[in-house]
Amino acid sequence: MQANDVRVLKSAAIPTLAVGVVAVVVAQLTVGGAGALGAVIGTLLVAVFFSISVVAVSYAARVSPQMMAIAAMVSYLVKVIVIMAMLVTFGDTTLWNPQVFAWSVVVCTIVWTAFEVRAFIKTKMLYVDPEATVPGQGDR
Repeated sequence: MQANDVRVLKSAAIPTLAVGVVAVVVAQLTVGGAGALGAVIGTLLVAVFFSISVVAVSYAARVSPQMMAIAAMVSYLVKVIVIMAMLVTFGDTTLWNPQVFAWSVVVCTIVWTAFEVRAFIKTKMLYVDPEATVPGQGDR
């Protein structure tokens, strides 16, 4: 991974985990242990899924822009499928509070996305190759 990617990952993961801790505490105080477990699982799900996406896209970017786009789309598709499978499988569970789980996923996803966007905006990356030559212009 490039240094910029690590910075983006940390910039998004730290606030998301902080919000997750707050969600766990609030759930524990309002709903009890089942709520806290739902918040923990929701927070970890978001953190793991989004971290895997950042790593996959980062490594694919080394290969080519096309591979980067494919990695982003495939990781998104996998996330949607796994979250849907979890919701269907554990929709009626009594191990944790499904509402707290769902709200934790939604809030942590919003926080992760917002801080990831913020990190990309603050990252100083060239989008034009300054060393590139224009065909037909010759050496000047």
